[in-house]
Order: sequence, then C-alpha cells, then structure tokens
Amino acid sequence: METKFDLIETPGGADFAAQFANAHVADIVEALNALPDETGADVLATLPLDRATEVLDQPGLDNPAEIVKLLPEDRAVELLEAMSADRCADMFRELSEPPRARLLARLSPEVQAVVRQLLVYPEGSAGAIMTTEFVSVLSTASVGQTLHYIRVVERTRETVYSIYVLDSQTHRLLTAVTLRQLIAGAPDDSILSVAPQRPAVTVDPLMDQEDVARLIGKYDLLAVPVVDEKHHILGIVTVDDVLDAMVAENTEDAQKFGGTEPLDEPYMDIGFIDMLRKRAGWLCILFLAEMLTAWAMQYFQAELEKAIVLALFIPLVMSSGGNSGSQATSLIIRALALREIRLRDWWRVALRELPTGAVLGAILGVIAVVRIAVWQWLGLFDYGVHWPRIALAIGCALVGIVTFGSLSGSMLPFILKRIGFDPASASAPFVATLVDVSGLVIYFSVALIFLRGTLL
Repeated sequence: METKFDLIETPGGADFAAQFANAHVADIVEALNALPDETGADVLATLPLDRATEVLDQPGLDNPAEIVKLLPEDRAVELLEAMSADRCADMFRELSEPPRARLLARLSPEVQAVVRQLLVYPEGSAGAIMTTEFVSVLSTASVGQTLHYIRVVERTRETVYSIYVLDSQTHRLLTAVTLRQLIAGAPDDSILSVAPQRPAVTVDPLMDQEDVARLIGKYDLLAVPVVDEKHHILGIVTVDDVLDAMVAENTEDAQKFGGTEPLDEPYMDIGFIDMLRKRAGWLCILFLAEMLTAWAMQYFQAELEKAIVLALFIPLVMSSGGNSGSQATSLIIRALALREIRLRDWWRVALRELPTGAVLGAILGVIAVVRIAVWQWLGLFDYGVHWPRIALAIGCALVGIVTFGSLSGSMLPFILKRIGFDPASASAPFVATLVDVSGLVIYFSVALIFLRGTLL
C-alpha cells in the first residue's frame, strides 16, 4: 500500500509519531494499516492522546482491537475512555478474553456503564451502533442558553447538528432542533419557538440497522434518536455510523453471494488456513451438489450414445439456465433488502418471472436455432440429416430451462428468508448448481420428445 509517509527506516513508533504530527487522521490510518500491529501500538503509545483517540475512532483502521491489546494497559484504558462510546463498545466486541474483561474492569464507572449498556444490544441493531454522546436540552431552555451549552460540550459530543429537546418534567423526547434552526432564532427566544411542531423521528434500540439506514435516507437526517418504551432518549445513530455498518453488511452479503463465508478481516490480512476454511465448506457443498449433474448424465447415457451431437450443446443450455437463475436471484435479493417486495409478494414475483423467463428463453432459443442453421448451410459443421429437429429441440429446451432458472432463482431467496436464513446465502454458484441438474433433465426430456424415432 502506498502512503504519504516513509515507512522504511523505522526502528519504532516515535519516528512515525513525529511524521504524523500534522497529518490528516485518514492518512495516519492508511499508514498504520501498512504497518505491523506492534509498530501501530508503538505509534499510538507515542502520539498525543487526542490524535491517538482520533485514529482509534476511525472505522477504516484494520485491526484496532489487536493494536489495543499490544498497548501498555494504562495507555489502552486512557484511549478507550477518550474514544466515542459506540466505537469503544465496538472495540470490546472485537477484543478477546482475557484482555477484554481486564480492560473493561479498569474503565471508570461512568464509561463502563455506557459500554455495558451498548454491549447488551444484538449486533446489527440500532442500539449496538448508537452513541450516547449527543446534545439534549430541557424544553425550558432559551436559544442563547442552548448555544452556550453547545459551545461548552462540543468537543465531547459526536455531533452538534441536531439538538434534542426533552420535556422539563418527564425528560421524554419532544422534538429535535437543527443547528440551522437554532442559530436563526433570537437569543431570548424559547427553544420550542424555533423547533418544528412535528415530533422527532425515532427508532427502537432493537431495530435492524438496515431499517435505520432506510429511515435516515427517507427523512434526510444526519442523526436519528434511539428511544425506549417510555420515549426517553438512549442515544443517537448518526449517518456515518449507518454508512460504516452498511458497508460492512454489504461486503458480507457480496462475499456470501460469491459462494464463500464472510471474511472477518481484510483480504490481504486473512491467514492461509482461515482463507481455506472460509471457502472450502461451500466448495464441498457445491461439488457434492454437482455430482447430481453426473448422475443425470449417466441416466441419459443411452441417449447420448445414440445422438452424440446432443453433448455439444450441454454447456450452452446449462450455462443459460444458471445465468438466468443468477440474474433473478440478484434482483430479488436486492429488492428484498430495499423492502421493494415482501415475503407475501412471492406469488406476484412468480407470475412476473414465468413470462419473463419464457420470453428470455425464446430469445436464446431463436439465436440457437439460427446458429445451428447457419453452421449447417455454410458447411462449418454437419449436424446430420435431422438437423432441423435438433435445432428445434435445443430451442425449445432453452425456453424450458431459462424459464425454470428464472422461476427457481427468484423463489430461492423467499424460501431462505422464510425459514430464517439470509437471502444472500442464495449465492450465484448455488443457484447455478441447482439449475444445472434440473436443466439436464429438461434438456434430455425435450430431446426425447423431438428426436424419438429418428436419432433416439
């Protein structure tokens, strides 16, 4: 990896710390990712506390938990207490025992309580990615008092662009005021006089992060408050927290869709044995499933021996069915993720994919028939005296195979979601394997219909 810093002649972290003194935190993170974890720990031990905290707060740092484990314990505790609450909780999720319990026990009671609260929520929920560092004021505050309060606490809050107004008696969340609305008001005006009359958009702490992201996008928010059943604010989820979480989740889905287990580390950092373990399982499952393809070909061995010309088109028809199935699967998985369709819409999708698959198959079938005819007429290949029947059989088989591929590929994500699995597990290789076996059966069945009494 290329960085803006000289990473060659470096005995320890002090030299790096000097280079990083005035660097942008993103450049520091990029440089640390190119270094061994031991050197990264040396750098964070040497950097000023605020700079080191900024680095650990960056989601782009590859191995923050490993680096923290290598730090002197006093320095590690100091950094963990200075980090934003949500990033600190993320750190403890990644830390292994016994350092995890030891460091957690050494945190101040206030920080420890916040971290334990965040760790209670399941990973991928609003509660797990929220931060407790937000700006809130009572409904009796004035605009001037609120602005003064923001100046005092600004450095300890993740964002000051949304100010949450609480009922002065019950401390329930009433509304949210943007910084733009606040500075437009007169200092003596009540905070409620510049606040919108509508209630704040809120989320439950157990809401899935995908739903939180969708809500933030729908209402064009910079942050959304997380509230309990009594409407007391627990924390906020900021747009950058959602983006970080969604990038990680989309990466995981993409890896699943490629037919592999999600990688826990960046590709270049994962060990050889771990890489084999992540990929071997799915490959073995797909290999065993593909054995059904060999069984299907053995079942139709007699037909192949009589009409060996049929073997020429097996890769063509199998790949066409797998491709159509993969297309349908990709579209449905994305539509389910975006909530464009629900589980109850499976029959509407089926009714849509049946004619779509049939037309797509017919297009491919026409191309196949024309190709066979042109090759026969130009003398590029002799398919025999019954070539029109062969062309028609292959064309019709493509209609059936592509239709079945589209239908099965579109239904598989629904089935997986219905039984509680991630629809992204309907990987392209898995769909292709499923359609390969069924495609062979369809292909030879159609060939028997058209070529019986001639080649078969």
